[in-house]
Amino acid sequence: MAAAGGGGESSQIVSDELFQNFYTEVKQIEKRDSVLTNKQQIERLLRPGASYFNLNPFEVLQIDPDATDDALKKRFRALSILVHPDKNQDDQERSQKAFEAVDKAYKLLLDPEQKKRALDVIQAGQEYVEHMVKEKKKQLKKDGKLLEVEEDDPEMYKQAVYKQTMKLFAELEIKRKEREAKDMHERKRAREEEIETAEKAKRDREWQKNFEVRSSLRRPPSYK
Repeated sequence: MAAAGGGGESSQIVSDELFQNFYTEVKQIEKRDSVLTNKQQIERLLRPGASYFNLNPFEVLQIDPDATDDALKKRFRALSILVHPDKNQDDQERSQKAFEAVDKAYKLLLDPEQKKRALDVIQAGQEYVEHMVKEKKKQLKKDGKLLEVEEDDPEMYKQAVYKQTMKLFAELEIKRKEREAKDMHERKRAREEEIETAEKAKRDREWQKNFEVRSSLRRPPSYK
């Protein structure tokens, strides 16, 4: 699924190579240490392209979408303490950005409407991959080949869903920014028109005033 709008920006955002490098390196870190250290968490949250990877609040908090509110709260506390600037005196600027990403994700999931939107995106990613798998197997059957695809491997399936979900989040963010830019442009144009209308009204009043002054000067004196 191609990202909407943005041209070169969108292609950079959803770059397969960028995603693959990010995914591979994060998984390697997770294999070494299932509970990432503060520096590893800061690195994870500030990777190249993180502003789009971090659009998925569940990924930011590294928690399953079906996690309970209590589990979500505990995870937020643990992660926010880990990346908090007070705990990372030698890297305060970057840790502050990481903390803000964690805090934003948590607050988003506290909002039922925002949480539902995030869950809808994740579900859409899963449905897309399932559809893609069915289409692949349909083609294999047509070609008389074994009905085996790489997504039959649970890890590959999970990666495909994660990848598609990330793209969907990125597309939605691009569209949001486009709407925001359009709204800002329209507000600016409306303000400019408002100023122009006010200035025209002022010019008209001044012209009328000057006209009345000139007319009075040209009027012949009246004698009684």
